[in-house]
Amino acid sequence: MTRMLDGRERTADRLLKSSAGKFYDPDVDIDWSAPLPDGKVYELEHRSSLYGTHLWDELTPEQRVELGKHEIASIAGNGIFFEVLLMRMLLKEVYRGDPTTRHIQYALTEIADECRHSTMFARMVERFGAPPYGPVKIVHQLGKLLPVLGYGPALYGSILVAEEVLDRLQRESMADERVQPLVRMVNRIHVLEEARHVTFAREEVTRGMARLSKKELYYQRWLIASVSFAITRSLINPRVYAAVGLRPKDAWEVALANPYFQETIRWSGERIMAFLDETGLVGAPGMRMWRKSFLVPA
Repeated sequence: MTRMLDGRERTADRLLKSSAGKFYDPDVDIDWSAPLPDGKVYELEHRSSLYGTHLWDELTPEQRVELGKHEIASIAGNGIFFEVLLMRMLLKEVYRGDPTTRHIQYALTEIADECRHSTMFARMVERFGAPPYGPVKIVHQLGKLLPVLGYGPALYGSILVAEEVLDRLQRESMADERVQPLVRMVNRIHVLEEARHVTFAREEVTRGMARLSKKELYYQRWLIASVSFAITRSLINPRVYAAVGLRPKDAWEVALANPYFQETIRWSGERIMAFLDETGLVGAPGMRMWRKSFLVPA
């Protein structure tokens, strides 16, 4: 018997068909043996955490390129960390859901996408010859709690913050021919496939917010603000600065105080923050964490 699909199921059905019609296999679609051309950057200079600071002025052009390579490696490594958390949360949804529904089937499809993306990011870092940067130790430890504590619209909202902050940076990078072809191709694949994930998560946020009590709303606001703070602070692992001869702790303090870096974070989260604010997820008691994340102006 054909099942009647509600709005949630129709969206999932459409995304399933889109996923079947257009996806990439990084093992096949990326030439991992291709050389990394001289004269190409890994990261656009104005997006570097140190751009515009006295430390940036002291770096040679070669050191600036090297720092960009390690910052992109750090972002990719942290991308893997957050995608693993996302997969754990989606698996929890699958575990307690009905596998015959389009909604759960799409959750499984998204998990498969994220497995490929994590492998792709890992291979890019390997190709760079960079260390496997991930989050700092405390974020790595706290990450174990998120699949336990996270539920509802804050869970999907946190996914959106991680995905859409990265998406905007990648869209800018993939359109600029000054950037290494490998980085541009990785970004192109990720942007295309994440567009489906964003649609799925945005609908889940909107649907979940309609069912919240006032007490739950406060918890959801606190949770998403706290996770978003961890996301933005984890993009650049302070260890990257050692690659260009800087003391990690000192350089990280300069980066955090750097108005250019703060503006990059705010710009990258501009679209998702407008959506989260409209749905009611941005507000007390999370505003202090939002401001510290740089996603909301101080």
